[in-house]
Amino acid sequence: MPHGLRGERTLMRIHIGESDKHRGRPLYQAIVETLRERGFAGATVLRGIMGFGSESKVVHSDRILRLSLDLPIIVEVVDEEEKIQAILPVLDEMVSGGLITMERVSVVLYRPHGAGSSSAAGKA
Repeated sequence: MPHGLRGERTLMRIHIGESDKHRGRPLYQAIVETLRERGFAGATVLRGIMGFGSESKVVHSDRILRLSLDLPIIVEVVDEEEKIQAILPVLDEMVSGGLITMERVSVVLYRPHGAGSSSAAGKA
């Protein structure tokens, strides 16, 4: 499905823990699959090396001496604000603990891999 992401869009960040689950599978995976099913332009899952949340008793870290199974995870999505607003009730059902933020962004470039730019196409 082609996406015409240009200009002003909304960036949503979903902050959760690596050990968070939804119906027996990783929450981040369930979120990404839900976004794909609903036709979002894309999503990226980032794994943090250290962090803590509002109810954390410890700082979660990926240090060798203290491997954590609950490192911070951020799911990032950029799309139209209306689309993101429409998914919020679904995310509210899925995310039992975490943080969701949104901000306005300017999309400068969005194209599939291999498409190249028009200026680079003739330089091969």
